[in-house]
Order: sequence, then structure tokens, then C-alpha cells
Amino acid sequence: MAVQEEEKLVYGLKLSSVGPGRMTGVDVVHEPAAADLAMKLHYLRGVYFFAGTAVEGLTIPRIKESMFTWCNDYYTTCGRFRRSDSGRPYLKCNDCGVRFIEAKCDRTVDEWLEADGHGSLQGLLVSHQVVGPELFFSPIVLVQVTQFKCGGMSVGISWAHVLGDPFSASDSFNSWGRTLSGLLPDGPKGQRTFPGPRRLAGPPKPEREPMSVKRVGPVGDHWEVDSNCSMEEFTFHLGPDQLAHWMSKVGGQSHGGKFPPFESLCAILWQLIAKVRAGNEPSTVTLIKNDPSKREDGILSNSLKICTVEADFSVADADPREIASALIDRAEDESRLIKEAVERDGGVGDYVVYGANLSFVDLEGVSVYGLQLNGNEPIFASYAIEGVGDEGAVFVLPGPPSSSKDGGEGRVVTVTLPEKQLLQLKSELEKQDILV
Repeated sequence: MAVQEEEKLVYGLKLSSVGPGRMTGVDVVHEPAAADLAMKLHYLRGVYFFAGTAVEGLTIPRIKESMFTWCNDYYTTCGRFRRSDSGRPYLKCNDCGVRFIEAKCDRTVDEWLEADGHGSLQGLLVSHQVVGPELFFSPIVLVQVTQFKCGGMSVGISWAHVLGDPFSASDSFNSWGRTLSGLLPDGPKGQRTFPGPRRLAGPPKPEREPMSVKRVGPVGDHWEVDSNCSMEEFTFHLGPDQLAHWMSKVGGQSHGGKFPPFESLCAILWQLIAKVRAGNEPSTVTLIKNDPSKREDGILSNSLKICTVEADFSVADADPREIASALIDRAEDESRLIKEAVERDGGVGDYVVYGANLSFVDLEGVSVYGLQLNGNEPIFASYAIEGVGDEGAVFVLPGPPSSSKDGGEGRVVTVTLPEKQLLQLKSELEKQDILV
């Protein structure tokens, strides 16, 4: 489909803002942690699809009304960034609001999903706005509600990663769904704000530079990754049977049990990408996972465990079991090193995390099907990260709830790579009968 034809699929865009129903306070600011600032050039884009029966009776005014209440708790989503005298960004909680976008589509939800099997059209259902170049005008959360001709609806969320990781974003929007259903809000249980930018202690002495991030820029107040090549996304869904087929290609045992789905998928994709990059295969990759030990319920944060894995063997020629074992046994946590690097720069440096190395991101635990409207979960939901560096990234998410007898669930995999490499990867997947 031509680009101009694609753009006509979604029309009638209307923009407004939704803020807290009550004033947050005077001169309230939020100071992002070092882990937050490391992510400031990345953005989460999520899309949820709902059937017409699921959203019956949901009007735009009712949706907005529920967001007023939700924003009372998650008021940092309504703020705008400023810089302190040192140049370190901070968030002024001035209730400027979440940007709200209304749109229409003349297709049914089923027609859309059937035509968009690999996610190439989902960008029309979510904003791709970035922060800057005027920080004080830039919303950090944008919500797009698209109404389909069947009565169905999609909810697209654009979320600045500096505010919190995909686990935080998902939990907060699940809370909005409960608010919309008339349940009591269960937002933040404590505040991470204070009445002014703080003075930080002196930066720690360097132990070593983290391998999992790449310093770029400076980008100034336009928080966007300047990629050296055209990066493209490709999404595919593995049902329970297809997932079992993938895992059988790894086989073997890990610490007394089968290799987990995430490591199995990553082992196969790492090997295929190594073959695509023949002569320049990635020997160091980044693993990004949730770190529950650092996470507080209801508090927005970037609580991720970021590790590097180095292979001292040819990944393209290795047994997939050896690759999966390396992903489990050789992961070296660099989360602390990243925070120290950000603090040494006084919080003003610009970094790429996703795609600094080939990155494998475990989002299996993200509750993407926890957003319920009128008590109904989405037909389909997916998340992707924008601002991926040139080395590319692979994101593994839960698939739609399964109706299979054993209750097994599949996975949704999104691969972001340079355009030419992605075409070659698709060919490899088809040749090996992995992508059905």
C-alpha cells in the first residue's frame, strides 16, 4: 500500500489536553533518577485493540472524565521538562496535561488486524511525537483514541521512557482502565517529588565504562536519536504451537530444566542476525529485563536490569544450546555502571541504550492485556520502543490470551533493524521454516 493511501486510513484528528481534576501544587517538580535520564532518547509506543462490544457506551467525554481522575495520581505524566542551572533536566509538575488525540477509521478492527499482520500500519494509531525542541511545550504522554466503523476502538499510547519503563507505563494505564470502570484509583502510594531541583553529591570515580550504552550527541533540547541508517520494524506472532516449534530448535536442558522461551527465542534470532551480518557478527549483546527488586508498586520508574553478554565463539556457527546457555550464564549486570556514567556527566549527557549493542528485551512480564475497558481485555495489544540505535533490538512480549486446552500462551516478537538487514532476516526466517 502506498504511503499516501496508508495516511488516509486514519483521519479526522482532533487534539486537546487532559490534566488532573485537582491542582497538583505550586512549584512542584520531579527530579528524574540517573536510570531515567539514561533513557531520555527512547519512547514507548503501545497500541490496544478493543471489539465494539467491549467499548459499548464509552464516549470520548466519559474517557476524558476518567483521565481527569487518573491524572490526579499520575500527575507527573502531565508535566513539562525544564533544565536546572547545571543543565540537568527536571520535570515541572505544572498540570499542562496529557495530549489527547481523537481519530476515526473506516475499517473494522478485524479488517485492520488482518491487513496489518506484521504491525506496519500501527504507527497510524499512535503519536510519534518526541520531547523538544521546546521542552516547556512538549507533552511527555500522548493518548490517541481511534474509533473504527464497527464500533471498535484502539487506544494508542506514546510515553517518554524517561518517565518510566514499559512495566511502569503498563501498570499506570491498567490503573486508568480500573478508574474508567468506576473502581477506586490505586495509583502512586508515595510521592517522588519535592519543591525544587536538588544538588547532587559529587560523581563517583569511574570503575569502567558500561558496554551496554552508547553516548551520542549532544542533542540539546530535541530528544531524538539521530540514526545513521533507516531503521524498520517487523512484528510477528507465535502461537503456543509455533512457540513450541521454536523452542524445539534449541532443545537441551538448562540448570535441570528446559531453556526458557525468552532465551530460546533470543538464541535463534541472535544466530540468524549473525548470519545476516556475515563477517561482522555481533559478539556482544545487551539483555534488558525487569528488576522486581527495585520496583515499588504504583511508582513510575525505570527499574530495569541491563546486562551485557559476550560470546567468545562464532555465534553463526554455534549450537543454539550454546548460545542460549551464554545468555543465561554470562550475563553481566551493568545497571549500576550506567547510573554512575550518567551522574559523572551531571545528568546532561545523551545516551542510547536500546540498539547500542544488538539488544534483546524481555517484556514477557508486561501486563499488556491488563488494560480492561468495561471489564473487557483487548483483542490484541503490542508495545514497541522508538529511538533504537543502529545495532537493532528484539522485543519479546506476551501474546493474546490463549484458548488452547493446556492454557499455553504464545509470544509477540518485534524486531527493529536497519532496513536491508531486516529484509535478509525475514528471508532467513522463511528459509528455515521458522516464520510460518
